[in-house]
Amino acid sequence: MQKMHNKPKDKFEIYLDEMIIKIQTCQEEKNLNSCSECELFLQCDLRDEYIKAVYNSMSKGDTGGFEF
Repeated sequence: MQKMHNKPKDKFEIYLDEMIIKIQTCQEEKNLNSCSECELFLQCDLRDEYIKAVYNSMSKGDTGGFEF
């Protein structure tokens, strides 16, 4: 059985983890299963920051494309 090595999280992954908690907390407070169910879906600053955090965790802060 191969042992998996966990590399330390970088600042982008740490920030994404923080944003996930904030998004989940907001959804729980509003009793929603998804941001798309919220009336503020397109105007939400928290959701915008979460999207940026996701992008930055994939691109590691570089501009341009990223690979999945």
